[in-house]
Amino acid sequence: MEYTDQMKHRIKRVEGQVRGILRMMEEEQDCKELVSQMNAARTALDRATGLVVGSNLEQCVREQTKNGENDEQLIQEAVNLLVKSR
Repeated sequence: MEYTDQMKHRIKRVEGQVRGILRMMEEEQDCKELVSQMNAARTALDRATGLVVGSNLEQCVREQTKNGENDEQLIQEAVNLLVKSR
């Protein structure tokens, strides 16, 4: 699977958010703000997961179709990946 610059950028953004959360903890900032930032990081990671799974599904379906294989199982695996990520 090829991981695009967009995918990598999203993960780097999450990394920056997590560092910010750690810094907030070290500075003993307000709990409400901390939880808000944690939710934002989780949402960003969820979106990155969706992008990776979506791209993977598209790529795999094209390969499977080209090889005449069953797309049904592949789609179910992708759905399971998305469900597990939540």
